[in-house]
Amino acid sequence: MRVRPSEPRDDHFEDLPNSVNASKHGIYFVSKRTNYYKGMRVFVTFPYTSAHDPMNSEYLAEVVRLDTLPNGKFGVAVDLKMSVNMSSNTKPGPRA
Repeated sequence: MRVRPSEPRDDHFEDLPNSVNASKHGIYFVSKRTNYYKGMRVFVTFPYTSAHDPMNSEYLAEVVRLDTLPNGKFGVAVDLKMSVNMSSNTKPGPRA
């Protein structure tokens, strides 16, 4: 996956963490970056193999939880808000 900030006020970065858990509405991943904060809006590309892969799906997401993990790592949970793909502007499926 690829994660980038969506707000101009946040310093630009590109994080390529591995997802630990994913559902239709959210993703949990582990990162060494300290940039994340609760309420932060990010662009999440999932799955992500390369910038030119047509199977990439990009979403606007919000950081909803941060966990401090061993070895200077952080667990980050994001809520997927909506797809931002050029071909589709749909929200993830309805919540059960």
